[in-house]
Amino acid sequence: MKRIHLHVSVPDLARSIQFYETLFGAPASVVEGDYAKWMLDDPRVNFAISQRDRAGGVDHVGIQVDSAAELGELATRLKDAGAVTFDQEATTCCYAKSDKSWVNDPSGLRWETFYTFGQATSYGEDEALAIAPAAACCGAPTPVAAAPPCC
Repeated sequence: MKRIHLHVSVPDLARSIQFYETLFGAPASVVEGDYAKWMLDDPRVNFAISQRDRAGGVDHVGIQVDSAAELGELATRLKDAGAVTFDQEATTCCYAKSDKSWVNDPSGLRWETFYTFGQATSYGEDEALAIAPAAACCGAPTPVAAAPPCC
């Protein structure tokens, strides 16, 4: 069995545990004083967070879903928890057409939840670039009030 493994450094473990339990809809399977881990089957991932003397990690991570309904469920859970999301519909990015919902966790890590429903012939120079030319697909500013991220 293969799983994606992601490890993220966070400044506030308790807040981050609460956020990720909301995002995943499941409690952590391991919680220590400076560490928490989720062994999830949906999505198949070993996701770990830790609070140590390190800079916060990873640019952004993502969950790809199989339907628009699943994407809506994830976005609804985040909004119900008080998170601010940035939603994109029918965006073109990374040679794909997708609906997306972006959110920042309590440490500022960007999460992309997305449903891909088609291919595209271009990488995806969408409206995000018109709003903020410095924002490139897959390397965007925060989704709260800035131009939308991509990929």
